[in-house]
Amino acid sequence: MLDGRLRTTVQRGLEPIGRGLHRARVNPDALTLLGLVFSVVTAFLIAHGRLGWAVVGIACTGVPDILDGTVARHSGRSSPRGAFFDSVCDRVSDAVLLGGAAWYLADESSYLPILALAAVGLSMLISYERAKAEALGYSAKGGLMERAERLVLLAVGLAFDVLVPVLWLMVVLSAITAVHRFVMVWRQAAAPPPLAPRPPRARGPRAGVGNGRGREAGRARHVRRAAPRDDEASGRLAGWWATQRDRNGERRRDRAGGRLPRRTRP
Repeated sequence: MLDGRLRTTVQRGLEPIGRGLHRARVNPDALTLLGLVFSVVTAFLIAHGRLGWAVVGIACTGVPDILDGTVARHSGRSSPRGAFFDSVCDRVSDAVLLGGAAWYLADESSYLPILALAAVGLSMLISYERAKAEALGYSAKGGLMERAERLVLLAVGLAFDVLVPVLWLMVVLSAITAVHRFVMVWRQAAAPPPLAPRPPRARGPRAGVGNGRGREAGRARHVRRAAPRDDEASGRLAGWWATQRDRNGERRRDRAGGRLPRRTRP
């Protein structure tokens, strides 16, 4: 939900910084890696109870994640490899941040870390559903709990020291988002695929109208089809002529032997 609206607004505000980084020839993959490093540092701050500094660390984690796409777009380095690297780093960052929250909650209760681990598992499921749906040619965007919402809620929980209620809210909204995306893709996959149009069939010499080669090919096919008929007619004519010649020869021999009377003109 916020991942589309808030991200677009923040990208517009950070556009001048992105152009400046592009002029400085900063690699967008380096920005992605920098965001991952910030998330690791933030996870250590959460684990050791430095919640105020952890909020600043979450902000520092999200900014490079937005700038890397802007720099890649201005530098013309947008590629499937960069998108894959960014997606993998985002998943690792989410796991590390919530892992730091689980470490922090382990001092309060032995059961509370399971809440953070449930949030990690559902976040991975949400991301997997979208990736698998796009690989199959469907759409699975949207939902109540995407990465932007997770970061905002985590920052709110750390800032006001209400991490446990925020994690419960994150788990519930993540479960609803997972079910929502599943139903979305299930409905798209249930629709029958569109029928492919049949290619037009060629009809003899007319398929090459307007093309000299097509007309010549049509004439050649016409000649090849007519050739067997001509040969058959010639063979019949030759057989009939041979039969008539044999009959005339027999009649001449019979007249010469006196068996047939000669024809006389009137």
